[in-house]
Amino acid sequence: MEHTTLTPRQQQILDLIQEAISRTGAPPTRAEIARTLGFRSANAAEEHLKALARKGVLELVSGTSRGIRLVSETVRNINAARGTHFDLPMAAMQPLWLPLVGRVAAGSPILAQEHIDQSFAVESSMFASKPDYLLRVRGMSMRDAGILDGDLLAVQSTREARNGQIVVARLGDEVTVKRLRKSAHGIELLPENPDYPIIQVGEEENFAIEGLAVGLIRNAIQL
Repeated sequence: MEHTTLTPRQQQILDLIQEAISRTGAPPTRAEIARTLGFRSANAAEEHLKALARKGVLELVSGTSRGIRLVSETVRNINAARGTHFDLPMAAMQPLWLPLVGRVAAGSPILAQEHIDQSFAVESSMFASKPDYLLRVRGMSMRDAGILDGDLLAVQSTREARNGQIVVARLGDEVTVKRLRKSAHGIELLPENPDYPIIQVGEEENFAIEGLAVGLIRNAIQL
């Protein structure tokens, strides 16, 4: 992508999107952008996003409230503008080889050899934090976060996550991708699709966080 000149407002929106992805694993909604930047409506945020899409610095996915994708070149430009690009060691500029986890068998480790379909080389600049593996998404429960059936979710292995982050969680024998919510009443796993129920995690259930979503590769991209 050639160098693209952005208006101060467009750069502000790009910074907001990058920060949200780094903090929660997902881009903000139009309403969240409008509220944060003081726009009168989400439509104003949408117009700015469309302008950014026309300039080629992001992609918009229709039908989802968080359907915003930063292209890898945009992430590199953001890092360069912050003065971080030239401080990267050479190893950080090499492609990452990530195992792709397909369907996870009940009760076995997520990175067990029998679950690994293949490995892919991906650009490290595509992700807010370094992932450890790719997980093929099954179903549409996270549709409104822009995570669709067949997408490849980049996951950083961790046992800890903050409220609002999108996690890979093990509940009993099942592994699921949901947004985490902790409260005085316990732990809930929230879908991003009203057709799916909220999962209440009981105290007696075998629950563990397996990882944190740090990026996404659209299923239409041929790796």
